[in-house]
Amino acid sequence: MTSGSSPDFDPAIPAVRPDESVADSDAEDWPEEFRPLAAPASIPHSESAPESEPDAEHEPSHHASAPGPGLNWLFVDLNSYFASVEQQTRPELRGRPVAVVPMMADTTCCIAASYEAKAVGVRTGTLVGDAKRMCPGITLIEARHELYVDYHHRIVEAVESCVPVSAVLSIDEMACRLIGRERPLLAALDLGRRVKARIREQVGETLRSSVGLATNRYLAKIASDMEKPDGLVALPLDILPEALSRLTLRDLPGIGARTEKRLNAKGITTMPQLLALNAEQAGELWGSVWGQRLFHWLRGQDFDMSETEHLKSISHSHVLAPEMRTLDKAWAVAHKLLHKAALRLRTNGLWASGIDLAIGFAVPRGQQAPVSRFGVPTRGWHSDLRLAECQDNQTLIAALRRLWDSRPSGGEPSGNELSGNELSGGELSGGEPSGGEPSGGEPSGGEYDQPYFIGVQLTNLVPDRLHSLNLFDALEDTQSRTRLLAAMDQLNLKYGSAALAPAAMLAAYKAAPTRIAFHSIPDLF
Repeated sequence: MTSGSSPDFDPAIPAVRPDESVADSDAEDWPEEFRPLAAPASIPHSESAPESEPDAEHEPSHHASAPGPGLNWLFVDLNSYFASVEQQTRPELRGRPVAVVPMMADTTCCIAASYEAKAVGVRTGTLVGDAKRMCPGITLIEARHELYVDYHHRIVEAVESCVPVSAVLSIDEMACRLIGRERPLLAALDLGRRVKARIREQVGETLRSSVGLATNRYLAKIASDMEKPDGLVALPLDILPEALSRLTLRDLPGIGARTEKRLNAKGITTMPQLLALNAEQAGELWGSVWGQRLFHWLRGQDFDMSETEHLKSISHSHVLAPEMRTLDKAWAVAHKLLHKAALRLRTNGLWASGIDLAIGFAVPRGQQAPVSRFGVPTRGWHSDLRLAECQDNQTLIAALRRLWDSRPSGGEPSGNELSGNELSGGELSGGEPSGGEPSGGEPSGGEYDQPYFIGVQLTNLVPDRLHSLNLFDALEDTQSRTRLLAAMDQLNLKYGSAALAPAAMLAAYKAAPTRIAFHSIPDLF
């Protein structure tokens, strides 16, 4: 087990992307101090789009292939999606600066901004108080996530009326594989125009999109970002080297601030320097196969990775309302977040072999502590536990309880760190975990009694086909538990996640509602 403290805990990211997130090896949706320090950034996994019945020739290849003279992928990226949906449903907001927020409070962040608001500097992540000062006439709207999911499905349907959707990558992004007569440059550009027009005609006139075309999905994503809003950009092979050399490292999907800093430390500061590496050097630079994949993607090569694509982690996080900032109520919220994550785990046919807990504590203003971007002194703490592959509530709740009990408390948190703690077959093993000592000044009594942020993450996920059975799987009580969970999941999927739930969740019944994960489409349970 590892645990640690965070001298620079900042709740801004949970406020921007509240409640629910799905991450691959790069946990961009978690506060920075909770992300893996050494894991390379990765491209978001793809999820299957709603099923259609395309011709057999639309089925993607399951083998790597060298790029032909045409284009293979069309990538659709909706512009200012949440704000555009609000402007579509409320015509009086069109042409006006609009920001979508998780709650009506000056200390939270904008999770979306219309292009009218972006013109004066309001962006995703801008504090609401700052947005009001930058744009006094801005209209703030509390997010309506069920509405955004509904519009998402309508957009997918509109796109599929032109070309089958091969992968849904986020609430506002999808990719389509091109075949046959769709692949030549002029034909692909014409198809891109038709997709953009069909979205406006069938879904709404305010819903603008940027379309990228390229020989692989990664380059098509890059192309979609090159001209916003309402862009249409193609990256055929003959202009690829020159076009890529004009970009910055941060323009590449999967390269964020942490990865860029790591690359800079190794002497890579520009795109030409990155493009000059060979495949072996790229692999060494990242320290993983991802670097070699990037080498081939940036040269236009297209290959299928469906056999290795599955969620690597499932996480839910929540910024607590003031009335929920007690230990008992925060535990109830953590319990509910785990309940939701476990339901999604089983629904996706996955098994967890790790669990993380993150807690942010509010600190009295007179105390010495790092100050968040909200101007509030805060301390962050997180800890994790390794598990034998599991998906049942009993084992996961026991693990969460162990992590919860190891949190800092009172004025003298233990600084011990234990490793090798495991859960096996529903039983706890190993010593009791203990949280690391939070930094940022000398702790005082009651300093860790006001949690304001909770994050729960199931990690190191394994799909059913790769799950390793253990001796406990054949036990009668384990099989009975599995049947019970299957019955509970069916009822919760039909009637809502709280239809059948542990009594410990009652205090958090209305807390942690459905939120949008920026790299997935949440089930509305």
